[in-house]
Amino acid sequence: MILEKLKTMVKAQLDLDVDNVTEKSDIKNDLGLDSLDIVEILMSVEEEWGIVIDDEETTSLHTVGDVVALIEKKTK
Repeated sequence: MILEKLKTMVKAQLDLDVDNVTEKSDIKNDLGLDSLDIVEILMSVEEEWGIVIDDEETTSLHTVGDVVALIEKKTK
């Protein structure tokens, strides 16, 4: 499942407690990620799933669910 793999990546890379993270969790407000953290995670996402995320697409990523939906869209 994409959400679980994404949570594992965030926990490993940023050492965050992700047990209560859901698709509705806000990337900045709930997880406390800054722009550098987000770039690092998105680079890992690109590598893990073999996708490319354009700069324009990153502006629409506000929740964990947004990231999951983008991964699902790009891997179909």
